Amino acid sequence: MEQYTQDIIAFIRKAFNNENSFIPLHAPHFGGNEKKYLSETIDSTFVSSVGEFVNRFEREIAAYTGAKHAVACVSGTNALHMALLVNDVQPNDEVLSQALTFIATANAISYCNAIPVFIDVDSDTMGMSPLKLKSFLEINAEKRGDGFTYNKTTGRRIKACVPMHTFGLPLRIDEVVSICDEWNIIVIEDAAESLGSYYKKRHTGRFGQVGIFSFNGNKTITCGGGGALITDDEELAKRAKHLTTQAKLPHAWRFTHDEIGYNYRMPNLNAALACAQLEQLESFLKDKRTLADSYHDFFEKEGVVQFVREIGHAKANYWLNVILFESTDAQTSFLKDTNENGVMTRPVWDLMNTLPMFKRCQHDELENSRWLADRAVNIPSSVRNKS
Repeated sequence: MEQYTQDIIAFIRKAFNNENSFIPLHAPHFGGNEKKYLSETIDSTFVSSVGEFVNRFEREIAAYTGAKHAVACVSGTNALHMALLVNDVQPNDEVLSQALTFIATANAISYCNAIPVFIDVDSDTMGMSPLKLKSFLEINAEKRGDGFTYNKTTGRRIKACVPMHTFGLPLRIDEVVSICDEWNIIVIEDAAESLGSYYKKRHTGRFGQVGIFSFNGNKTITCGGGGALITDDEELAKRAKHLTTQAKLPHAWRFTHDEIGYNYRMPNLNAALACAQLEQLESFLKDKRTLADSYHDFFEKEGVVQFVREIGHAKANYWLNVILFESTDAQTSFLKDTNENGVMTRPVWDLMNTLPMFKRCQHDELENSRWLADRAVNIPSSVRNKS
């Protein structure tokens, strides 16, 4: 084992006050009203998708992010699928996204029978590159008389763009939105990992037409499984809520549905957890920034590995901390040694264009995406405070 790897393991163990036990990548932290609210939910008998905690969580997540409306869903993937549907993404449409992303992004696009197109990321944000997006569209796209943008190679309409704030690091989202506005392409922000992250003092998820979040078990706040979409468009929010509740028309006793709907509404049990977690979010973010600062200082002093920080005008939640190695061999060696010694680390995901389902999808050169995939590693990032 390299000496610097031993030093990193020792530092991580000290940071988490854990000398011998397994250290996970990102464990949930339950230190508030979780049990109290769960008990209230059970006592109410409203444990499924009808319940006051669902409504409360929607109000509170909207207020926290500054959005006018929020719709709670079973997962972030469901929320993204719904965001695409309510923005009229049709079968055979193309949706621009990233090759460097979690597979849920590409899967949700595929649920609409639409086709992902993968754009490169910026190496400093790990999110969609405005320059690469602009270049791709100038080379491959054209606006037609109907006002929409079409891919000159495939002939398909390019309906939407789904950039992701990778690991909670805000991308240059205002530039992406500006470019997409020029081409009449809807922006749906995959902010699944970035609750508590801001760009130019505006919460992520609020730059596009719709933003989505995930509250999976490994996210900054969790309700086991859960997601939400946010928007300032009242009609989109109403339609999303309608479709996520099986498209059921309101009635005291009849079961009448006016279109194909989805069982995507967050259950009250999950929402109870989500409300309790949201109450603690600011303390979580404070602890995570303290950890990120200590990592930054350590790696800057060591000088062997680069720690990824937020760019200017951004405030990251540091959901997962990221370090960059000088080579794939160094990355692989570090992953092997840390995991064998009880410290969980992970590389970024396999790039979407390398997976069998998406290998035929169009993409640009993905220079930065490939570079990052060969060097980036996530290190333990759990909340440590006991408040």
